[in-house]
Amino acid sequence: MIISLTVLTLASFVWYVWERSHRKTSEIQAGLHRDINLPYEQEWELYHNDFSLCSKKVRVCLDELGINYKSHHIDLIETGSYQNISRAYLKVNPSGLLPVLVHNGHPIYESHEQIRYAASNNKPNELVDFKDPETRARADHWIERTSMTGDDPISKMKSSMAGASAALTLPIFAAMMNEIPAHRLVEGLLFHRLKQRPLFFLKLKLTGLSNLSKTTPFIKLIKAASLVMQEHLDDLESELAMSEGTWLCGNQFSLADVGLVAIFERLEEATLTHKFITAERPLVLAYWQNLKTRPSYKTAIKQHTHPVTKKGISNIQFERSKNPALDTLLSS
Repeated sequence: MIISLTVLTLASFVWYVWERSHRKTSEIQAGLHRDINLPYEQEWELYHNDFSLCSKKVRVCLDELGINYKSHHIDLIETGSYQNISRAYLKVNPSGLLPVLVHNGHPIYESHEQIRYAASNNKPNELVDFKDPETRARADHWIERTSMTGDDPISKMKSSMAGASAALTLPIFAAMMNEIPAHRLVEGLLFHRLKQRPLFFLKLKLTGLSNLSKTTPFIKLIKAASLVMQEHLDDLESELAMSEGTWLCGNQFSLADVGLVAIFERLEEATLTHKFITAERPLVLAYWQNLKTRPSYKTAIKQHTHPVTKKGISNIQFERSKNPALDTLLSS
């Protein structure tokens, strides 16, 4: 018995060392990397995830530009497994983050850089055809404000709507973690570069959706993010009032609008649009209705709803119906 346990322990250690040596992760600079050559079959290829907020944004951009791309769906732990830290994917992006846009074999990292690159390499197009420097500056402001950057985007939620949306959507994360086996989370603890992420998801799994409204740290985070999101949306209402058309920068849908599609959809997935996108902000409400009429909303968002996400949304709706404390937390 002792010998068997020793052999098992030794074998596990050897396996871990071997895997660790072949799953080397590192930070990587945003933007185009002409020094990296990846295998490719089409001019444009996208490594993405159905649920990933940043992936949604890039898919919307590519569809708006009419760019045909080869799709590589990569699982995140939210949708079932840590495929993003597999040996194969780490060759595409050593940081293990999604999405990655590839153009003629050269990767572009970080979603805000990807949409700018795709638009600038697909001229002429109207996504970046701004009438004056002031309008371009406004567009750049909202591109950055709707971007999720850095290792801890939630910590930047005061300046980033994407960061605020990540904190607000803890319930959907908790609901989805209920569908994920615990050993999948352990893989993240062993091999993920950012240990705080698998730890965060493990805490959500152990807490459970039903107990989210009883856990002080999560309550504080959701309430803080709620206040911040209200401020972001107030600013958006003011920005839309200054616009001379339907969209942020006038009558033409642009890169400034792309990120907001993904953020509003994430609020909808978390059953929070009724709280934030209301008649109290009529221009934001009309803007969201207009976003949903874009063909790209159907092709890049609705046609990419993951089964685990659907189950998570159903779980939230059911839990809110029988858990007044959770419903109050998400409504107030």
